Amino acid sequence: MGDSQNSEKIVELAPKDYKLSYSDFVGIGNNGNLWVEDCDVEELVKEYGSPLLIISESQFRQSFRQFKKAFTDNYNGEVEILYANKSNNSLALRHIMNQEGGGGDCFGVNEMYISLLAGTNPKMLVLNGSNKQDEELEMAITNGLCINIDSMDELTRISDISTKLNKSVEIGIRLALDLDSLADKTGVFMHGPGTLKEQSDSTKWGMSREQTVEIVKSAQQLENIHLKETHFHLSRMTNEVEPFAVMAREMVTWSHYIKENTGWTPPCIDIGGGWTYGRWYGTGPNSQIDDENAPKYIDYAKRISEVIGEEAGKYNLPLPKLRIEPGRLISGPCGVAVGTVGAVKQGDRKKWVNLDLSTNHLSWAAILDWYYHAVPVENTERDATETVDIVGPLCNSDEIGKHRKMPPLVRGEHVAFLDAGGYVESQAARYNAQCLPATVLVFNELSEITTEREQLRDVSSRFRVPPRLLAQSFS
Repeated sequence: MGDSQNSEKIVELAPKDYKLSYSDFVGIGNNGNLWVEDCDVEELVKEYGSPLLIISESQFRQSFRQFKKAFTDNYNGEVEILYANKSNNSLALRHIMNQEGGGGDCFGVNEMYISLLAGTNPKMLVLNGSNKQDEELEMAITNGLCINIDSMDELTRISDISTKLNKSVEIGIRLALDLDSLADKTGVFMHGPGTLKEQSDSTKWGMSREQTVEIVKSAQQLENIHLKETHFHLSRMTNEVEPFAVMAREMVTWSHYIKENTGWTPPCIDIGGGWTYGRWYGTGPNSQIDDENAPKYIDYAKRISEVIGEEAGKYNLPLPKLRIEPGRLISGPCGVAVGTVGAVKQGDRKKWVNLDLSTNHLSWAAILDWYYHAVPVENTERDATETVDIVGPLCNSDEIGKHRKMPPLVRGEHVAFLDAGGYVESQAARYNAQCLPATVLVFNELSEITTEREQLRDVSSRFRVPPRLLAQSFS
């Protein structure tokens, strides 16, 4: 692999021996409490406050290593893993990803800036997006990123900017695959109604076969443009392997079509993200569909390697370099979100447990009916004798855990939601002017703040009051 990061400095990982393991680095410690690595979560909340997001550095590294190894062990060509920064764009995690030899998928100038600020090898970064601004293109071209084209006028803009900067630039083309064989296949509801093909066809992403050929032919006439790859992102439409295999196979089919019509064979295909993982206690969309039956990394790797090899052989094409953009699969398992119990209210038909944690922090719980497994932090193995709705303090229903079996909880106790490392901090909101929590990175017995707890001044600092309103208010 083309890892030019600091991957020679291998950080040793030692899975923990817990009384009960939720993962290799999250479990119930000998004192009966929930632990992340060698840190008692109860002690972390006492030290850093609530609500709190806790990230296991070891779990983050391990998920990346295991996913990468599954593909490098099974694919006969070159493999490059580009972590989807959007799933958790922490600057500290970006540094860790560099150390592990991972590249990155960037959307927008800020994700790109964070990656470059962390010293990521720009040749292992891609810039995606359907409406890239000149500022984004200039930063990408100046620093040598690959830009995946997603609109017809983008090539002209890239060429003009690269000429002005006297820089050459590598480009890819985001495809709008046909996916005809998925016309009767339905997936999870995250991306709307319809079959996988209908969901894919309805998105704004990608170029048709004819448009792709047009872009390639135009790029071949431009000295400062270098064609590098094609790209597709199936996204989280299913937790099955075969639709991803259909997508990978069709990308090679399109490579043949492009070669036949332009003479250029894409040397690299980027098959995007959307990969899932399972947990024995359940996680994910629509209440626990990602359980122990969810695909393993090796399941994805074997099948996708097989179909790419078959299709390349069918058309006598060289085996392409494979780029993959996993996000939540790497960041999700490493996070634990913790809140403090406030009011506990018994109604005629339901009992509510209020936390200071909210759907501002676990937004997918509300938007996507996402299941995060909830456990008490103290004496975690207590018998779950009650069914409660766990809710936050916001002025909407703010349900972060509906119909959960929990032990009796009282004010001041703490509740943790597992597998909360992906799309939690990066999609956090400030509804009701709620301040965002701190994030703590744990490695063995060490704990260090990686995101400062937000203060009221952070929430209000962007507000401005016109002088005429001030005059009227204080006259």
